[in-house]
Formats: sequence, C-alpha cells, structure tokens
Amino acid sequence: MKILLIICDGMGDRLIDGKTPLEAARKPNMDFIAKNGITGIMDSVGPGVRPGSDTAHLSLFGYNPFDFYTGRGPFEALGAGLSLRKGDVALRCNFATLQNGKVIDRRAGRDEFGLEELANELDGMEISGTEIIFKKCSGHRAVLILRGENLSANVSDTDPEIKNAKPLISKPLDRNPDSTKTAEIINKFTQKSIEILGDHPINKERTKMGKLPANIILVRGAGIQTHLPPFNHRYKIKGACISATTLIRGVCRAIGMDIIGVEGATGHVDSNIGGKANAAINALKSYDFVFLHIKGTDEASHDGNFDLKKAMIERIDGEVIKPILENRKDVTIVLTSDHSTPISIRQHSADPVPIAILGDVRTDSVERFTERECAMGGLNRICGIHLMGILLDLTNRAELFGA
Repeated sequence: MKILLIICDGMGDRLIDGKTPLEAARKPNMDFIAKNGITGIMDSVGPGVRPGSDTAHLSLFGYNPFDFYTGRGPFEALGAGLSLRKGDVALRCNFATLQNGKVIDRRAGRDEFGLEELANELDGMEISGTEIIFKKCSGHRAVLILRGENLSANVSDTDPEIKNAKPLISKPLDRNPDSTKTAEIINKFTQKSIEILGDHPINKERTKMGKLPANIILVRGAGIQTHLPPFNHRYKIKGACISATTLIRGVCRAIGMDIIGVEGATGHVDSNIGGKANAAINALKSYDFVFLHIKGTDEASHDGNFDLKKAMIERIDGEVIKPILENRKDVTIVLTSDHSTPISIRQHSADPVPIAILGDVRTDSVERFTERECAMGGLNRICGIHLMGILLDLTNRAELFGA
C-alpha cells in the first residue's frame, strides 16, 4: 500500500464567532476521510512549540528539527534550484514596501509584477569582498546567498514581522568577528536594495498601476548548508514532492525527494490545485510516498481573511480531495496541516492541528474533519515526529523492534 500525505498549510485555526474556518466550510470529502478513517490532533514539532513551515515539515518527515535545523535560508536556496558551497550563508527574503522609513507591507501587496527584473538588479553585486547571489522565488519571496570568506549565519533578521515598523538592523548574535562582518554586509545590502529599487522603472510602473512598490528587501532565517540523511535510505521508499512553495520544495530536495512541477501552481489562493491533485494521482503509479502541499490556506490566514480561508478549504475539498478519493486504490491517505495559522493573530501558533488517516485503520466515532471533533479521535494527540513511523506501520513497512 502506498502513502499520500496531503498538507494544507496553516489550515488549523481558532474560533471566530464560535467556529473555525474548517467548521464553517462545506467539505464532504474531507469529512468522508474523517468518518471512514482514524482521526486525532497533532503537534507538528511539540506541544507549545510554534513551528515554522520548514521545522514543521522536517518533523513530519521524521527529521527532528532540534537535531537537523540550521536555518530557513538554505532550504529556500535549494528550493530555488541553487546550490550552496561550504561557507555560504543563505537567507530568506521578502520584497516589501517602504514608505517614510517604515515597512507598510511586508509582502509588497503579494503582487509579482516585475519582481524577476528587480531581482536581477540586485544579483551579482559585491559588498565588502562578498559575492551577492539573489534570486526571486515563489510569490513575494526571494533568496539571498552571501558567498565569501569568514561569514557566519549567527546574525539577526531585518524583517520587523509587523506593519508600520522600521526595518530592523541586523546584529551579530555572538562575539565572533565573522558574525559582525556578516551583519554589516546584510545592512549594506538592505541599504543598496532601497537605493536600487526605490526609483526603478518597474516600481514607477507598479505605482501607476495602483500596485505597491517593491522597494526594499527584508531578510530573515540566516543559515548554512545542512546535510540530511536521504529519505529513500531512511525509510526504504521512493518519495516525490508536489509543491509550488520554494521553501517546501527546498526541504524536500534536501532529503532527496523528487520534485514534480505543475503548470499554474503558484502557492497562492488562485493556484492550480486541481492540476496538483492530478499530478499526485499520476505520481502514485511510480512512487511509494507522495507528498502534496497546498499553500493557499496559510496565505488567507496571514491576511486575516476568514471567508477566503473557508473558500480555499472548500476548493481543496472539491478540486483535490474529491478526485483523489475517486482514484484511490491501495493508497493510505493522510490529511492534515503543518501548523495552525489562526485568523485572529495572522501568524503561526502552537495549536495542534487535526489529522485523519484513511486506510487499514481502526475507525473511530468522528464524522467531520474539524479541530474540535478530531480531538476526540482514536489517534488521540500525537507528535509530528512520529507520523512516518505510524504510516510505515499502517502500510506494513515497519520493522519489528525486538525479537
């Protein structure tokens, strides 16, 4: 039996007017999985831990992030198709909007018009003898690689993480001179981005079109190259990833999964999620383990849009879950989220997420896929690091422990 892991990014939530978006949505196919499978709730990293998407996915794939995580930037670089050398420092970036010295939008309106051209303006420069490699990624995101001598990833971010705040000054997080040097390079790069992008014709055109200018680069998640045990060696199964999000593709590339692209898949709420479902169905013919990642639920959450999140859940139910169920044959299906992103706070939280597994399982009495109902399910409350072990057992791949 094969495994299909469906992650709806940031789908877990808290109550708004007495309901979560999952509870408010009409989703008969998700509910079918819950009713005919086994359910529970899951802490992707651990109780009380607010996970990033990268640390959450590492944990769900069975890689303890407390042992393997070295920063977000390297995964973004790998997901963008870049290779890191020893000594490189990689950082995840946002195109953002600066006005009167304050960041009024950390994502430049989520509008991608002209961002490739703007990225090219920043790529290839040199700062203090350090090569700057800069590439646009999915959506408003980009990746920055610092390549040179005596660099350190032990530096702070420039992203203030909130609107109407000044960009932060990167600072060394230890007394190592390499950290001081790296922080200074980052601050010079930030200033360069303001100077180069501020009066760029693309941003003048964006303004004329009623769009926010992308006139500053904010950086976060500095990290160095990490080496992870290959997924296929670790579990003796062949895995594939279907995701439009650069960061998630990077995590999957780091553990050696094959990456399957889908035309029109963007990671936004208007993404071609039906095409991703078809790609997953086809991939199950060749792979033992297929991971399908859908980002739109998280995007709606960060924007604080309850109705959009509810509508995205309903889209996923009809365009993704329904065709997968119709084509299901000898497949264990897992439906869950990597973390909660409550509408009320517009950021990740430590709230456990609902999970449902359809396959050779002991069904429980839960009939709907929601946060509160799955909490009463037969899986009880599990930790994400144990998910792969559970799935290997349910598909008769687990090795006997002891005699």
